[in-house]
Amino acid sequence: MSAYRAIMMQPHDNVATALEPIPADSRVTVSCLDVQHTVTLRQAIEFGHKFAVRPIGKGEDIVKYGEVIGVATRDIAPGEHVHVHNLEGKRGRGDKIAHEA
Repeated sequence: MSAYRAIMMQPHDNVATALEPIPADSRVTVSCLDVQHTVTLRQAIEFGHKFAVRPIGKGEDIVKYGEVIGVATRDIAPGEHVHVHNLEGKRGRGDKIAHEA
């Protein structure tokens, strides 16, 4: 069992959320139903922030709590912090408006 707490709500999530600050290089195990991931964190993860539990390719949906929250703007390795530097949101974007032809 991991010494640090993180949560993954659905087995098909590709990120987990830290429930406390977790230092870089920590080995963290997260489980949901019959799915378990163990990763070594590449950066320190603050409370409430996300980290990848498996590889996420550029352009792939990022799934948290069973919902798509954005798309990867570059490849993301397991244990890497997932935030605005490598995730683009898909909802509520006022700067990207679809134009009718």
